[in-house]
Amino acid sequence: MAADKTTRPKGSFGDWISDRILRGMIWTALRFPLRTRLWIMGRFTSRIVAPIAGYRKRAMNNLAYVYPDMPEAERRRIADAVTDNFGRTFIEFYDLLGLKDRMSRVEIEGDGLPHIEQAHAEGRPVLFLTGHFGNYEAARVGLVSRGYEIGGLYRRMSNPYFNEHYAANMLVVSGPPFEQGRRGTIGLIRHLEKGGMAMIAYDVYDSKGVDIDFLGKPAPTLTSAADMALRTNALLVPLFGIRQDDGVSFRLFFEAPIEHGDPVDMMREVTKRLEARVADHPEQWFWVHRRWKPERQRKRTAAKTGP
Repeated sequence: MAADKTTRPKGSFGDWISDRILRGMIWTALRFPLRTRLWIMGRFTSRIVAPIAGYRKRAMNNLAYVYPDMPEAERRRIADAVTDNFGRTFIEFYDLLGLKDRMSRVEIEGDGLPHIEQAHAEGRPVLFLTGHFGNYEAARVGLVSRGYEIGGLYRRMSNPYFNEHYAANMLVVSGPPFEQGRRGTIGLIRHLEKGGMAMIAYDVYDSKGVDIDFLGKPAPTLTSAADMALRTNALLVPLFGIRQDDGVSFRLFFEAPIEHGDPVDMMREVTKRLEARVADHPEQWFWVHRRWKPERQRKRTAAKTGP
């Protein structure tokens, strides 16, 4: 839905120009057939955007931090594949109806589906947890294509013009979207309390989080998803959309629900599920994220242990 004059976003002229360029790129890419479109966006992101924006360097540094013995050539291969997947995932987000049609023909795998169906029949809420891996929207719209409505918690983009259409696009196939923050969290909790379904990508750095090892390194992780599941008695289900070697198709996995208990233990189990996927497909996790921030982690550890 377009914003009216009273709600139109306010940003700098640079933000407006950047958004217009991005909108033009999205519009142009969507004119191409699917396979060509995904190939173009993958190559454009990995060969041009990633080196300029520093994404490739960050991915290389993260890989070296987690896998110090990994050869540089292998780190570069994974970094290039990661940024290629990033570009493909980005443009797929702007064709959610097309993605929905594609996922309607994909079999849903994993032990979670019977639990989801039972919860839906009983009116019990379901909170899906995922990481920035493969294309998690593929898994979400896979369920949407089967008649489920799934909202989501999203992080506001720094460019207000881009955020306007980014947030609105979430409503194309399902909703509602809830912006990260106190107001959005309250809205999401109320949605779950009514028996709704929602999805959260939990694997982002947050200094308020609890240190939970991810790929062998402490990563501050919020327990808010587990807290919400406990508060609303929601089923907590990890989901994954794994891109296949052709760069176009997916396998959709809905894993067995996480057992309710201590929130930190629940998030540890969620993290283990994601780690297993990354071990199988390291090129599909978004290594471009600042998941660990080693310098801050060292200061944090020093503050806890003292001199």
